[in-house]
Amino acid sequence: MRLFRRKNAAADPPDPRTAWPEQHVPDDPAAAAEVFWRGWYDLLPMVSAALGEGEPHRVEHELCQLVEALHPRLHFSLERGRRSIYALVVTGQEDPELRPFTDAWRVAAPSDDAIWEYHDSVPPVPDPTEVTVNLGEHRIALADVRVVAQVDEDEHVVDVAVFHPGFADLDDAARQTMTFLPLDATLGERLAAERLRRVETAAAEPAGAITLLELRELVRGLDAGGHENVGTPD
Repeated sequence: MRLFRRKNAAADPPDPRTAWPEQHVPDDPAAAAEVFWRGWYDLLPMVSAALGEGEPHRVEHELCQLVEALHPRLHFSLERGRRSIYALVVTGQEDPELRPFTDAWRVAAPSDDAIWEYHDSVPPVPDPTEVTVNLGEHRIALADVRVVAQVDEDEHVVDVAVFHPGFADLDDAARQTMTFLPLDATLGERLAAERLRRVETAAAEPAGAITLLELRELVRGLDAGGHENVGTPD
Protein backbone atom coordinates (compact mmCIF):
# COMPACT_ATOMS: atom_id res chain seq x y z
CA MET A 1 0.00 0.00 0.00
CA ARG A 2 1.43 3.37 -0.94
CA LEU A 3 0.08 6.91 -0.70
CA PHE A 4 2.83 9.16 -1.93
CA ARG A 5 2.24 12.81 -2.74
CA ARG A 6 4.26 15.86 -3.63
CA LYS A 7 3.11 18.38 -1.12
CA ASN A 8 2.92 21.45 -3.35
CA ALA A 9 1.04 19.68 -6.14
CA ALA A 10 -2.29 21.24 -7.04
CA ALA A 11 -5.38 19.48 -8.27
CA ASP A 12 -5.35 21.67 -11.39
CA PRO A 13 -2.35 23.15 -13.21
CA PRO A 14 -1.73 26.77 -12.17
CA ASP A 15 -2.33 29.66 -14.53
CA PRO A 16 1.13 30.37 -15.96
CA ARG A 17 0.45 34.10 -15.59
CA THR A 18 -0.02 33.71 -11.84
CA ALA A 19 3.00 33.58 -9.54
CA TRP A 20 3.17 30.43 -7.41
CA PRO A 21 2.31 31.45 -3.83
CA GLU A 22 5.26 31.43 -1.48
CA GLN A 23 4.97 28.54 0.96
CA HIS A 24 5.85 28.99 4.58
CA VAL A 25 8.93 27.20 5.88
CA PRO A 26 9.15 26.94 9.69
CA ASP A 27 12.14 28.62 11.32
CA ASP A 28 12.56 25.92 13.97
CA PRO A 29 12.53 22.30 12.71
CA ALA A 30 12.23 20.90 16.25
CA ALA A 31 9.19 23.04 17.04
CA ALA A 32 7.63 22.14 13.68
CA ALA A 33 8.20 18.45 14.43
CA GLU A 34 6.42 18.77 17.77
CA VAL A 35 3.46 20.40 16.02
CA PHE A 36 3.43 17.56 13.49
CA TRP A 37 3.28 14.85 16.13
CA ARG A 38 0.49 16.58 18.05
CA GLY A 39 -1.45 16.73 14.79
CA TRP A 40 -0.65 13.10 14.04
CA TYR A 41 -2.07 11.94 17.38
CA ASP A 42 -5.23 13.97 16.75
CA LEU A 43 -5.56 12.47 13.26
CA LEU A 44 -4.61 8.91 14.19
CA PRO A 45 -8.15 7.59 14.85
CA MET A 46 -9.22 8.79 11.38
CA VAL A 47 -6.09 7.30 9.79
CA SER A 48 -6.60 3.96 11.52
CA ALA A 49 -10.24 3.79 10.44
CA ALA A 50 -9.39 4.66 6.83
CA LEU A 51 -6.62 2.07 6.63
CA GLY A 52 -8.72 -0.57 8.36
CA GLU A 53 -11.41 -0.08 5.73
CA GLY A 54 -8.90 -0.06 2.86
CA GLU A 55 -9.57 3.58 1.95
CA PRO A 56 -6.36 5.55 2.68
CA HIS A 57 -7.45 8.27 0.24
CA ARG A 58 -9.96 9.44 2.89
CA VAL A 59 -7.12 10.95 4.94
CA GLU A 60 -4.93 12.09 2.06
CA HIS A 61 -5.86 15.77 2.32
CA GLU A 62 -5.38 15.95 6.08
CA LEU A 63 -2.00 14.17 5.92
CA CYS A 64 -0.85 16.44 3.09
CA GLN A 65 -1.63 19.48 5.21
CA LEU A 66 0.13 18.01 8.23
CA VAL A 67 3.32 17.21 6.31
CA GLU A 68 3.28 20.48 4.39
CA ALA A 69 3.23 22.38 7.68
CA LEU A 70 6.45 20.58 8.65
CA HIS A 71 8.05 21.62 5.34
CA PRO A 72 6.30 22.19 2.00
CA ARG A 73 8.87 20.16 0.03
CA LEU A 74 8.62 16.98 2.08
CA HIS A 75 6.90 13.84 0.80
CA PHE A 76 5.13 11.11 2.73
CA SER A 77 3.81 7.62 2.29
CA LEU A 78 1.73 5.12 4.20
CA GLU A 79 3.18 1.64 3.75
CA ARG A 80 2.96 -1.89 5.02
CA GLY A 81 5.45 -2.07 7.86
CA ARG A 82 8.39 -4.42 8.01
CA ARG A 83 8.01 -5.15 11.74
CA SER A 84 4.76 -3.31 12.50
CA ILE A 85 1.47 -3.47 10.63
CA TYR A 86 1.84 0.00 9.10
CA ALA A 87 4.70 2.40 8.40
CA LEU A 88 4.65 6.18 8.09
CA VAL A 89 7.44 7.54 5.91
CA VAL A 90 8.28 11.25 5.77
CA THR A 91 11.17 11.96 3.44
CA GLY A 92 13.09 14.82 1.91
CA GLN A 93 14.38 12.49 -0.82
CA GLU A 94 17.93 12.98 0.46
CA ASP A 95 17.86 16.76 -0.09
CA PRO A 96 20.42 18.12 2.43
CA GLU A 97 18.36 21.28 2.94
CA LEU A 98 15.49 19.16 4.24
CA ARG A 99 17.58 16.91 6.48
CA PRO A 100 17.19 19.16 9.60
CA PHE A 101 13.42 18.75 9.31
CA THR A 102 13.41 14.98 8.81
CA ASP A 103 16.04 14.59 11.56
CA ALA A 104 13.91 16.62 13.99
CA TRP A 105 10.80 14.68 12.92
CA ARG A 106 12.51 11.35 13.58
CA VAL A 107 13.93 12.44 16.96
CA ALA A 108 10.46 13.53 18.12
CA ALA A 109 8.73 10.42 16.76
CA PRO A 110 7.21 7.91 19.17
CA SER A 111 8.82 4.52 19.56
CA ASP A 112 7.80 1.89 17.02
CA ASP A 113 5.12 -0.47 18.27
CA ALA A 114 3.08 -3.37 16.95
CA ILE A 115 0.88 -1.06 14.87
CA TRP A 116 3.18 1.72 13.59
CA GLU A 117 6.80 2.18 12.61
CA TYR A 118 8.32 5.45 11.39
CA HIS A 119 10.96 6.12 8.72
CA ASP A 120 12.68 9.29 7.51
CA SER A 121 13.57 7.74 4.15
CA VAL A 122 11.80 5.20 1.95
CA PRO A 123 12.97 1.75 3.11
CA PRO A 124 13.67 -1.13 0.74
CA VAL A 125 10.95 -3.69 0.20
CA PRO A 126 11.81 -7.20 1.46
CA ASP A 127 11.76 -8.70 -2.04
CA PRO A 128 11.42 -6.29 -4.98
CA THR A 129 10.98 -9.18 -7.41
CA GLU A 130 7.53 -9.77 -5.89
CA VAL A 131 6.39 -6.21 -6.72
CA THR A 132 4.30 -5.30 -9.75
CA VAL A 133 3.80 -1.61 -10.55
CA ASN A 134 0.64 -0.41 -12.30
CA LEU A 135 1.22 2.53 -14.67
CA GLY A 136 -2.06 3.24 -16.39
CA GLU A 137 -2.76 0.21 -18.57
CA HIS A 138 0.74 -1.16 -18.09
CA ARG A 139 1.77 -3.68 -15.44
CA ILE A 140 5.51 -3.68 -14.80
CA ALA A 141 6.83 -6.68 -12.86
CA LEU A 142 10.07 -5.75 -11.10
CA ALA A 143 11.15 -9.39 -11.38
CA ASP A 144 11.81 -8.65 -15.06
CA VAL A 145 14.08 -5.66 -14.39
CA ARG A 146 17.71 -6.18 -15.32
CA VAL A 147 20.58 -3.91 -14.33
CA VAL A 148 24.10 -3.55 -15.60
CA ALA A 149 26.40 -2.15 -12.92
CA GLN A 150 29.87 -0.66 -13.04
CA VAL A 151 31.59 -0.29 -9.66
CA ASP A 152 34.02 2.51 -8.86
CA GLU A 153 36.10 0.78 -6.19
CA ASP A 154 37.90 3.97 -5.16
CA GLU A 155 34.71 5.96 -4.59
CA HIS A 156 32.58 2.99 -3.43
CA VAL A 157 29.80 3.99 -5.82
CA VAL A 158 28.06 2.28 -8.73
CA ASP A 159 26.96 3.47 -12.17
CA VAL A 160 23.92 1.58 -13.42
CA ALA A 161 21.77 1.18 -16.50
CA VAL A 162 18.26 -0.20 -15.94
CA PHE A 163 16.30 -2.27 -18.47
CA HIS A 164 12.81 -3.73 -18.55
CA PRO A 165 11.20 -5.33 -21.63
CA GLY A 166 8.13 -3.15 -21.08
CA PHE A 167 10.07 0.13 -21.37
CA ALA A 168 9.35 0.30 -25.10
CA ASP A 169 5.63 0.68 -24.36
CA LEU A 170 6.04 3.56 -21.90
CA ASP A 171 6.24 7.30 -22.51
CA ASP A 172 9.36 9.18 -21.43
CA ALA A 173 8.01 10.22 -18.02
CA ALA A 174 6.85 6.71 -17.12
CA ARG A 175 10.12 5.23 -18.38
CA GLN A 176 12.09 7.59 -16.14
CA THR A 177 9.90 6.69 -13.17
CA MET A 178 10.44 3.01 -13.80
CA THR A 179 14.18 3.53 -14.08
CA PHE A 180 14.47 4.90 -10.54
CA LEU A 181 11.60 3.17 -8.73
CA PRO A 182 13.11 -0.36 -8.87
CA LEU A 183 16.39 0.98 -7.47
CA ASP A 184 14.69 2.66 -4.49
CA ALA A 185 12.58 -0.44 -3.89
CA THR A 186 15.68 -2.63 -3.94
CA LEU A 187 18.15 -0.51 -1.98
CA GLY A 188 15.98 1.91 -0.06
CA GLU A 189 16.06 5.62 -0.76
CA ARG A 190 19.06 6.42 1.44
CA LEU A 191 21.39 3.66 0.26
CA ALA A 192 20.48 4.37 -3.37
CA ALA A 193 21.34 8.05 -2.89
CA GLU A 194 24.63 7.21 -1.20
CA ARG A 195 25.89 4.46 -3.52
CA LEU A 196 24.40 5.05 -6.98
CA ARG A 197 26.22 7.70 -8.97
CA ARG A 198 25.02 7.62 -12.56
CA VAL A 199 21.65 6.09 -13.43
CA GLU A 200 20.62 5.52 -17.05
CA THR A 201 17.79 3.83 -18.91
CA ALA A 202 18.85 1.04 -21.26
CA ALA A 203 16.91 0.69 -24.52
CA ALA A 204 17.93 -2.97 -24.85
CA GLU A 205 19.05 -5.53 -22.32
CA PRO A 206 22.81 -5.06 -21.92
CA ALA A 207 25.20 -7.99 -21.82
CA GLY A 208 26.07 -9.16 -18.33
CA ALA A 209 22.96 -7.70 -16.72
CA ILE A 210 21.99 -8.80 -13.20
CA THR A 211 18.76 -9.01 -11.22
CA LEU A 212 17.63 -6.52 -8.60
CA LEU A 213 18.47 -8.92 -5.79
CA GLU A 214 21.95 -9.37 -7.21
CA LEU A 215 22.29 -5.58 -7.36
CA ARG A 216 21.28 -5.35 -3.70
CA GLU A 217 23.96 -7.85 -2.74
CA LEU A 218 26.54 -5.99 -4.81
CA VAL A 219 25.80 -2.56 -3.37
CA ARG A 220 25.51 -3.73 0.24
CA GLY A 221 28.86 -5.45 -0.13
CA LEU A 222 30.73 -2.41 -1.45
CA ASP A 223 32.42 -1.64 1.85
CA ALA A 224 33.81 -5.18 1.97
CA GLY A 225 35.74 -4.54 -1.29
CA GLY A 226 36.77 -7.08 -3.88
CA HIS A 227 34.00 -6.43 -6.43
CA GLU A 228 34.65 -6.33 -10.14
CA ASN A 229 32.62 -4.42 -12.69
CA VAL A 230 29.41 -6.14 -13.71
CA GLY A 231 28.73 -5.17 -17.30
CA THR A 232 29.17 -1.71 -18.74
CA PRO A 233 26.32 0.84 -19.03
CA ASP A 234 25.54 1.60 -22.67
